Amino acid sequence: MRRWLGQLGDRWRNRIDRARGAPETHLVRGFPVAVANPRPDIETGFVLQRLDDALALIERYQPWRLAHLRRDLHHISVAPFPCRGAYLPAERAMLTELSFLARAAEFTAAQVASSIVHEGVHARVHQMGDRLGFDRVGRDMAREERLCRRAELAFGESLPSDVGGAVIARATQSLQLADDEVAPEVDWAAAHAAKHRSDAEAVRAWELKRKGSG
Repeated sequence: MRRWLGQLGDRWRNRIDRARGAPETHLVRGFPVAVANPRPDIETGFVLQRLDDALALIERYQPWRLAHLRRDLHHISVAPFPCRGAYLPAERAMLTELSFLARAAEFTAAQVASSIVHEGVHARVHQMGDRLGFDRVGRDMAREERLCRRAELAFGESLPSDVGGAVIARATQSLQLADDEVAPEVDWAAAHAAKHRSDAEAVRAWELKRKGSG
């Protein structure tokens, strides 16, 4: 599993390099952030503000989790990816997906923060697997995913009720899934291809709208 995750990180990095060269580097709440933004319809400044808003929620309501992130991560990456987030152990990097951050009308800062909390637990397990009772080689991914979802649930419960409701609902639903559903096998080639098509369609729609209003 560790080798697979390392290869996933390598493929992700190569994909970004091909798409836009070296990522832009920024600093958000003390975290180095590498942004690879090949989408002309998404403003880098906007997604960085959304990331800051999410980290601010964690800092306010569960500051010890942010302290863990500071210890466990080398940097945060923002890039296109076929899921909301990922932890890339070969780089000690947390990825937060570009369009997930950009879709403010659909996903709140609390939902972004919940995803960060989730991936932060993966980072903590990678750094402290032995102490936490996890085998780093033969990882029980269903058990690890449930640990992440329980962290999401606890985070949602720490938020004001009008902010944390969607976080609690998603975490509760996920914790009820069977092992093969909570940690499913993913065809990453197909997932990346579908993400590429979805992004291309979004860019085309943005270009048509811009031409129509021009």
